[in-house]
Amino acid sequence: MKVLIVKLSSLGDVVHTLPVVQDILAAHPGAQIDWVVEKAFAPLLTPLLCAGLQRVISCELRRWRKAPFSAATRSAWRAFRRELQNQHYDAVIDLQGLTKSALIAWLTRLTPSGRRYAMANQTEGSGYEAPTRWVADVAIAMAPHSHAVVRGRELAARALGYTPAVRPDYGLNRSPAHAEREHFAPESIAFVHGSSRADKLWPLDHWVALGQQLNAQGYLIVLPHGSDDELASSQAIAEGLNTSEEKALVNAVVLPRLALDQLTQQLAQCAGVIGVDSGLSHIAVALDLPHVQIYNFDTAWRTGPLPDSTGEKGARQLSVFAQPSPSVSQVWTAWLTCQPAPAHGLGETT
Repeated sequence: MKVLIVKLSSLGDVVHTLPVVQDILAAHPGAQIDWVVEKAFAPLLTPLLCAGLQRVISCELRRWRKAPFSAATRSAWRAFRRELQNQHYDAVIDLQGLTKSALIAWLTRLTPSGRRYAMANQTEGSGYEAPTRWVADVAIAMAPHSHAVVRGRELAARALGYTPAVRPDYGLNRSPAHAEREHFAPESIAFVHGSSRADKLWPLDHWVALGQQLNAQGYLIVLPHGSDDELASSQAIAEGLNTSEEKALVNAVVLPRLALDQLTQQLAQCAGVIGVDSGLSHIAVALDLPHVQIYNFDTAWRTGPLPDSTGEKGARQLSVFAQPSPSVSQVWTAWLTCQPAPAHGLGETT
């Protein structure tokens, strides 16, 4: 069986779709699974990190639509189309639900018995466009109120006729990071403070206060960034933490700007991650790291850490919601809950 997954972007959405690969392989061990994705997110799907994928077909629709008639765009589109159409698929599963993903599903070649599958309706908090169901040979109705991970897994399972396991397996390989663990302190905590949306951010003084509490417990704070604004925030947090008169004592480190696969490996080396609702925070969930996800909106039910099989939140990963934003005390309490055993000598929160 040859299966093509169409999930182009964004980073969090791609991460939420990862369990579909492992579900299909568990039900159909001999399946060949390919994936169409935006080039920026393709490094997450390399064999070094993501087990089970045969082929990753990258595109740059976001860039191409800015200059659709340029010679460079036309040439890149033709190359992408050739790669997309050099195989025939038994199943094409559009997990994006947008016009652009429907176009790719429509362009894909099928085997004589092949089918295109997609969602028949929009779910709460997600985008959806009508060409999705126009292109699909089989449009599958989804529950309106569903978590992003659950929705994708259910759609693929119903398309291919299997029942997925209760808990998702994201299939991310942490061994490359383990091989280089000596380059990074295992007691590090990553602060994922950046987001493409300003209304998702947590106040910088909260990050500093939280970092001071973690420093007191012996943790080094690691600060990734993906833009100039995020770099400035990382530097501000580091300056707020590296205030010791002992110059040799470093409480926080600003990472260099890393490619997505390298950054994923760096996160895998950490003892845990605390972050806002962003793609990197969802990678922390996929890596099964102790993790607290911070929400200024009550949307964790559709994108945050999933409940465990008993219906309770998994102790290793929690979401925290409050308006206008959670307090340092709330996040600290959630972090302690994520730990395998209570820490000793905790200071008071502010």
